[in-house]
Amino acid sequence: MQLDLNQLCDLLTVLDKTGISELTLKSGDIELTVRKGILASSAGTSAALPAAVATVTPSALAAVVSPTLASPPAVDQNLAADLAAPVPVAPVAVPAAVPASVDTKWVPIISPMVGTFYRAAAPDEPPFVNVGDRIKVNQTVCIIEAMKLMNEIDADEVSGQVMEILVQNGEPVEYGQVLMRINPD
Repeated sequence: MQLDLNQLCDLLTVLDKTGISELTLKSGDIELTVRKGILASSAGTSAALPAAVATVTPSALAAVVSPTLASPPAVDQNLAADLAAPVPVAPVAVPAAVPASVDTKWVPIISPMVGTFYRAAAPDEPPFVNVGDRIKVNQTVCIIEAMKLMNEIDADEVSGQVMEILVQNGEPVEYGQVLMRINPD
């Protein structure tokens, strides 16, 4: 299998956009393994990748893409010259900082599970709450679907005004993620 630098860059770009964390290509005496999320070092230890990478240098490319060779192949001089220049890579999105307008006295409503966030009990029904609505203690404010079960999320021990809803309807949520913020009474 012949793989030039442009094809390798395309492959890395496509791999970065998927949920695939490891890919191994084998052809003859060459084996190419690409792993997301770790850097291999000469000592065999691992370190986390930075959140955003603007360019990949040949040494960084060698650290991320580690070929295992049964016998060393002949080095193509054109490929070696191409590897000498940095290869631009699309920057990784970095989460935005919390807006400065968040009042410290606002109480967050936090997701108790991983699942899908829904603002209403059914698509044709009105949302449980909107920004500006007043809520009472233990009032249902949303639903999180997890493993085909609809779990009602209540405003535990807080009453007040809904100031922010941070998740869009139908979006996946993580455990511990802030769903909305309430200005308590």
